[in-house]
Amino acid sequence: MVNTGPTPVTVIGLGAMGQALATAFLDAGHPTTVWNRTAAKADPLVAKGAVRAETVAEAVAAAPLIVVCVLDYAAVHALLGPAADELPGRVLVNLTNGTAQEARASAQWAAELGAEYVDGGIMAIPPTIGTPDSVILYSGSQQAFDTHSKALDLLGTSKFLGTDAALASLHDLALLGAMYGMFAGAYNAIAMVGTEKVAATEFTDELLVPWLNSMVAVLPMLAEEVDSGAEVSEGRRLVERVALTNIIDTAKAQGVAANFVNPLQAIKDNT
Repeated sequence: MVNTGPTPVTVIGLGAMGQALATAFLDAGHPTTVWNRTAAKADPLVAKGAVRAETVAEAVAAAPLIVVCVLDYAAVHALLGPAADELPGRVLVNLTNGTAQEARASAQWAAELGAEYVDGGIMAIPPTIGTPDSVILYSGSQQAFDTHSKALDLLGTSKFLGTDAALASLHDLALLGAMYGMFAGAYNAIAMVGTEKVAATEFTDELLVPWLNSMVAVLPMLAEEVDSGAEVSEGRRLVERVALTNIIDTAKAQGVAANFVNPLQAIKDNT
């Protein structure tokens, strides 16, 4: 008899994110095998019905869909290398953060071992996994993604970006770069007003968040300028240069490091 139930899934790596991923599969009724270097991290999942694998090879052999979420790509290869004999015919979905170059190399590595490879970037935090607020970017084997899209959709909103395995990582890092840039700017702003004993929460709630929200609306216009190759007016360049100079001078006068703003000024000075 053909098994038409939920696809068995293996999750390797049970940090906060890995546990959230495994929980989403379990909650949807997928037979779920889990493995983690620190075995005790699997205890809450085993209590929910997961099967604890004693080895990575055992974990890989347990399911046709292998989801890996560990620290880096070196760890992915170190863990799965000894289990290479179990990989042929399986789909490896790597949700580990890494570079585009590592993603391409991993796709080639997986192909040489007989596995189909899908790379992924998780644009979410663990508590949002399994909700529409979780967006997961995928790229690599179209066939593998299509075959297991129903299971992968349990993790959040899936976006398949193309068959080049590097695309998910590239988009992931681009988005994270924008996020960290925003955080750095926010810390810099809080530090500046903090020199005059302005509470960070008051400044953030009343001024910083509303201001940044209003600036988000400008991003589509900037994107259109990039796509069209439109020249920024000299007047706008001048206003931005003066503003950045004033930010740097004021930060220094208030005893705040201008490390975040200095590169922005250098970019403007050369455009």
